[in-house]
Amino acid sequence: MIIVFPQIIAKSFCALTIYPFIFLKEQQSKTDVVLLNHESIHLRQQKELLWIFFFLWYGIEYVFRLIYYRNSYLAYRNISFEREAYHHELDLSYNQKRKFFSFLKYL
Repeated sequence: MIIVFPQIIAKSFCALTIYPFIFLKEQQSKTDVVLLNHESIHLRQQKELLWIFFFLWYGIEYVFRLIYYRNSYLAYRNISFEREAYHHELDLSYNQKRKFFSFLKYL
């Protein structure tokens, strides 16, 4: 389910996915197929990790990457979940062929 709700999204981002919702900052983002594909990849990741484990893993990996890169943006971009989503966001059929735990290839 896609919801436009800019109040919960950080300034530097345009969307946030919390299974089963995709929150968007702007109404026009509803037509951005690349953004929606990126977020739908996160939906699959969250579903396979039973939501709570996704966010635990995401947070822990972010902290380790932040220590390593000493830069919040680089830490975010190098989280395995984000690396998978950014790598495949242009492939609109990726979710149909994606295997379980594919994000592990991006650790």
